[in-house]
Amino acid sequence: MTVDYDRLDVRPGMRVLDLGCGEGRHTFEAYRRGADVVALDLNAKDLATTAQWCAAMDLAGEAPAAASATTVRGDLLSLPFPDASFDRVIASEVLEHIPDDVTAIAELTRVLKPGGRAAVTVPRWLPERVCWALSDEYHANEGGHVRIYREDELADRLRGAGLTVTGNGFAHALHSPYWWLKCAIGDAAPTRAYHRLLVWDIVDKPAVTRVLEQALNPLIGKSVVLYLQKNDSDLQKHDPDLQKNDSDLQKNDPATHVGS
Repeated sequence: MTVDYDRLDVRPGMRVLDLGCGEGRHTFEAYRRGADVVALDLNAKDLATTAQWCAAMDLAGEAPAAASATTVRGDLLSLPFPDASFDRVIASEVLEHIPDDVTAIAELTRVLKPGGRAAVTVPRWLPERVCWALSDEYHANEGGHVRIYREDELADRLRGAGLTVTGNGFAHALHSPYWWLKCAIGDAAPTRAYHRLLVWDIVDKPAVTRVLEQALNPLIGKSVVLYLQKNDSDLQKHDPDLQKNDSDLQKNDPATHVGS
């Protein structure tokens, strides 16, 4: 996963929206943690896969009995939910596909409860810039990436919609060389060999690659993650526990600054 669920503070009973869920990688963890999760995407085939795996989790007892998982086909530019519907919102690797990202961010913010938290991830500028330089096919296709974000630019757009950036992070450094290989030489033997390495890393989680990726994430992490909270001055004023939690997060998180 790209999002750290401990930092997002996903807890049982929360309503969680996974925007652009794809085949459900972030939905599954929210469901496993006891949330009432809604997985939204435009792709009906991906939604069917998400629903199938959530049903399998249910049968295997991998999610608490009180939790729920629902799939919804919908457009991020016009979400089919009332205002302030969700405690947590996840938008992972989505905004770079949407020409009108201002409307998408406004919709994301609209359905988040005041004081609620969100995690937004996009491809990081440097690894993405290398991919674009190596191959037009990487991004110039239907549904492909329409822009490359700088972290500070994305943070400014999210702040403009009424969200406060509470922290940041980087993920998937070991994936960047794979995409550089794929863009440079296509599906050649070195690319396939590196893909096997990534599969081994994902499945077995060996300590050596975990340590290596953590070390490389600040340098070549494929994704940047922004952790956010919806502004509500009245809530902050009357809820000292919320103020304390935010203060503790920033004090304990050395990566709460936002850079380019």
